[in-house]
Amino acid sequence: MKLFNLDKKSTISILMLSMVIGAICGFIYEEIFYLIDLGYLVKRGSTYGPWIPIYAFGTLFIILFSYRFRKNPLLVFIINCISTGILEYGTGFVLHRFFNIRLWDYNTEILNFGNINGYICFRSIALFGCSSLVFIYLLVPMILKLLDKIKYRKFSIISYSLFFIFVFDMILYFIFR
Repeated sequence: MKLFNLDKKSTISILMLSMVIGAICGFIYEEIFYLIDLGYLVKRGSTYGPWIPIYAFGTLFIILFSYRFRKNPLLVFIINCISTGILEYGTGFVLHRFFNIRLWDYNTEILNFGNINGYICFRSIALFGCSSLVFIYLLVPMILKLLDKIKYRKFSIISYSLFFIFVFDMILYFIFR
């Protein structure tokens, strides 16, 4: 079954644009959260741009794992609490254990109820579940409408360009960290 009832190229462009938008939304969320938590702005994320990679992959998980269940919002919420929670815990664990990189630690933050080893907490899981509803019921339909309104070529240029800038930024992080 096709994800969006579109051709493969259109689906890939939609997923790439969704990932970049998710990464930017994650950056904005973290900027606001840490302004509240710390009382001042800090540049969140490990990249140079205004995006956080784990949110891009979380967005990909959200769409791939739950878009087909969009007629059932509760199921979308539950699937995404679990899948993005596993993504966050797994990423935090692997980065910390095997690369000695700790990009986040819920042990030191406010609202960290249900904290597991500093990699995940109830707030993050609930946020991902709520965000998944916004993505499935608002973002994806908006992107599909945009694809209908502009020519595929223009849409794909936008999607691929933003995605490759994002990927290049991640590569720079790994080279210069």
